[in-house]
Amino acid sequence: MSEVDQALALLARGTDEILVEDELRDKLASGRQLRIKAGFDPTAPDLHLGHSVLLTKMRQFQDLGHTVVFLIGDFTGRIGDPSGKSVTRKPLTEAEVTANAETYKAQVFKLLDPQKTEVRFNAEWFSELGAANMIELAAQSTVARMLERDDFEKRYNANRAISIHEFLYPLVQGYDSVALEADVELGGTDQKFNLLMGREIQKHYGQESQVVMTMPLLEGLDGVQKMSKSLDNYVGVDEAPGTMFNKLVSMPDSLMWRYFDLLSLKSNEAIDALKQQVDEGANPRDIKMELARELITRYHGEEAAATAHRSAGNQLADGELPDDLPEVEVDFEGSPEAPIAAILNRAELTKNSAQAKDMLKNGSVKVDGEAVARDAMLATGKTYVIQAGKKRYASVTLT
Repeated sequence: MSEVDQALALLARGTDEILVEDELRDKLASGRQLRIKAGFDPTAPDLHLGHSVLLTKMRQFQDLGHTVVFLIGDFTGRIGDPSGKSVTRKPLTEAEVTANAETYKAQVFKLLDPQKTEVRFNAEWFSELGAANMIELAAQSTVARMLERDDFEKRYNANRAISIHEFLYPLVQGYDSVALEADVELGGTDQKFNLLMGREIQKHYGQESQVVMTMPLLEGLDGVQKMSKSLDNYVGVDEAPGTMFNKLVSMPDSLMWRYFDLLSLKSNEAIDALKQQVDEGANPRDIKMELARELITRYHGEEAAATAHRSAGNQLADGELPDDLPEVEVDFEGSPEAPIAAILNRAELTKNSAQAKDMLKNGSVKVDGEAVARDAMLATGKTYVIQAGKKRYASVTLT
């Protein structure tokens, strides 16, 4: 496999679409340093791993020798991205934009290489664009084209208001690509219309069209809904190392390769080797621990990653989990959930059902560091660190 093919295979990993893949191959084959753009409206500066999907792809481009542009939409943030919204978004104030932008900058360099990153603000060019040039830009699309957007179409058909300034958003995002001379733009699948608009706007201004790469939304730890703090299925990038460790090793086994594809900086070959280990009988929990260590190292450093399992919120009396944490597999014959009392008994963390009920009544049972109710049900297909009292504990996989 050629170097270009290897690079393309890495960059394609986890992506939803590459438009157009042959164009990306040609750009990579040119040997020049590409400019990779991703825009962020500074509206949610408290990042979780779902937000880092784009950043991970950006870092892969950096590792291949290219420059990424982390574009903070201090101008577009005042418009409010209408993507996926059923009502007009409230614009941010200049003070809110500035404060959120600083928080973003502090967090993203835990993943991006500062030496290969340009941090730009799109007010740089829009503050100087002027009315005449804005009218020229607005002439590059039509109302009919804008109504092709799913969210605009739904709002129009439902007689919900669409403000004129919202139609400008895809156009000004496209003009960002002109100002930055972007070779590639990254965005979520919900940004596809805006990203493709950039290709058209670049053509009008005499530039080679950018390649568009859309990234999927990352599922949360439940494996169903997208990662979201409101759904409590997230891993925050600023969460304590032990908390991150607990959450990641407890995810369903079926989810771990998805997380490797979208969040890991390992090569395709390294991930294939891990899959081979599992096929040959390796415990999936060990593989999830490897992912947890990689991500904790990224956000907290190597020392924190090395000791995260000891500070995972599942502490015994001395404040640490042992290195030889027992591993137990309990079969509930395909049931989607299992009662905690039965789990304690079958995992031999209690002597009998009566003791299990007593310990649950006394609040001395913890699952992944949190006390559980007597009637708690745990989903099968997952691994939990369960502590019963001060001295009995195990990593329990429910099947």
